[in-house]
Amino acid sequence: MKDEIINNIQNPRQLEELYRDNKATFRGAFNAVYSDIREHVTAQIWHERLNFETNEISWGTGKELLFVIIASFLAGLVAKIPDFTGINPEYFYPRNISFVVFPLLTAYFLWKQQVNIRKALIAAVAILVSAVYINLLPDNPKSDTLMLACMHLPLFLWAILGYAFAGDSLHTYKRRLDFLRYNGDLVVMTTIILIAGGILSAVTVGLFSLIGLRIEEIYFPYVAIWGLAAAPIVGTYLVQTNPQLVSKVSPVIAKVFTPLVLVMLTIYLSAVVYTGKDPYNDREFLLIFNALLIGVMALILFSIVETSKNTGNKIALFMLLGLAVLTITVNGIALSAIIFRISEWGVTPNRLAVLGGNVLILINLLLVTYRLFHTIKNGDAIAGVENSIALFLPIYGIWTLVVTFVFPVLFGFK
Repeated sequence: MKDEIINNIQNPRQLEELYRDNKATFRGAFNAVYSDIREHVTAQIWHERLNFETNEISWGTGKELLFVIIASFLAGLVAKIPDFTGINPEYFYPRNISFVVFPLLTAYFLWKQQVNIRKALIAAVAILVSAVYINLLPDNPKSDTLMLACMHLPLFLWAILGYAFAGDSLHTYKRRLDFLRYNGDLVVMTTIILIAGGILSAVTVGLFSLIGLRIEEIYFPYVAIWGLAAAPIVGTYLVQTNPQLVSKVSPVIAKVFTPLVLVMLTIYLSAVVYTGKDPYNDREFLLIFNALLIGVMALILFSIVETSKNTGNKIALFMLLGLAVLTITVNGIALSAIIFRISEWGVTPNRLAVLGGNVLILINLLLVTYRLFHTIKNGDAIAGVENSIALFLPIYGIWTLVVTFVFPVLFGFK
């Protein structure tokens, strides 16, 4: 995108097309190269246009708004399938909860990015096969492979969403990082929507109760369910049409939570040593350890993506390096514990899934830490750190595919 902007600075029509194709990416790339092209009048005009602070909210085109309304309705419809069909909710939701939102978000980006028919069909077939497959797995609540498939399927559909988001720039690292930024912004926006929706629901139910009408039995099964299903879709729409809404919130969250998590993790590891907790024989403690690892890893990736907007912030880079080193320590403990459990009690689907995930995270963390160290020591561009993150996103997607589709067959659906 940066090269396209520089090469077309004398071509206003092409700049407009680039902007309309992907407003958020265009804005970030333009601001990054503005110092090199600021002598051009066209660049000065675009700079004012992109950075003009306004309180107005853009609602996009009529087609976009109609698409979001229909998608939100369909999301609620999928969520209500057990009520409409009589399917056992305990059977339906663990297998299909991810199909409430991900297919519709994928459709939104396939349409918005104007992806060619072949790529759109690949995404559609992947989602359809996933839906058929997960619902054909034997109904055995005690099956470890069923549980793993249900846990990893949302991650696989998330990878399909990334495929749609990237459009024709699937192999471009910058586009993959834009996908991570989108996820961070979406979490912020969806949280705001849900908080506002929760307040509205409480006020609505309270007001009706004052006049003697108990609407809970109608409101929550219908209005609230549709609202929950629609929140990520509406959040995506707002983030894409109004990137300025959360563009300043996400970096603040990254800056605030990175040092807090660094301090918390340091104290936690010290407390683990002090209390003598044993992840090698305590299964529940090992699970919590791995959950902590995944959460901190996600924070590191998100923080690096946000820190790249301000490469001169050495303090932020040092904190990220410290957090990465501590996370490698956590990963090493978890990895050694799972290897110990496999050597003592043999291979199980759960242990193999945790082992594979930990190995991938460790390799990714080592690459990120190595790049961070060189960025601080030699003043290298943080682009190398970003690339080490973008490189691994498809690998995580492949691993979720293996756990979801191969593990049940490999272990005889046990």
